[in-house]
Amino acid sequence: MSPREKNLLLFFGAAGFIILNFLGFNFFAKKKAEVSRDRRAAETELTQAQLISERREEVLDDMDWLADHEPQPAAYQDLQSNLQQLVEREAQINQLTIKPNSQKLLPTDQTAGNHYHRVKVQVSVTGTEKALYAWFARLNIPDQFRAATSILLKPDNQDDTKIDCTAVIEQWFVPAEPGTP
Repeated sequence: MSPREKNLLLFFGAAGFIILNFLGFNFFAKKKAEVSRDRRAAETELTQAQLISERREEVLDDMDWLADHEPQPAAYQDLQSNLQQLVEREAQINQLTIKPNSQKLLPTDQTAGNHYHRVKVQVSVTGTEKALYAWFARLNIPDQFRAATSILLKPDNQDDTKIDCTAVIEQWFVPAEPGTP
């Protein structure tokens, strides 16, 4: 083989070596970036899984309580009238005066897709502070999914010993399936 052919082979060999190294370097750089990206995604997923696991431990008791106290499915009309009667009865028991024409049946929250819906009753009463607190204590019962969610207290204009109160009482319920009694 002549020296020119040897030089040409050496040149092509060196060029091939450089090209293969350049392509190999790009290939390995891409693989390294891909592995790094996958690792960060896996670390993020692991962190989220750990947070969910910790949070699960915190709410496990709440989930058990909810399973034990799940309300029976009911029609919202029945619950709304029952809630209104309960509010009136408890006000009378606690010697509160319901203001005339102050009771309002507020729109029922029946958002599609929600498991729990809620009925609302707004009422204005007048009475002593002690009677109001006793009334709220009898209305706010978590086991029955009932609470006073809005309370507005003002001094009574005519009697300094009494308080005017406007409250919204809500009760959460599971809606009855259509066609069931």
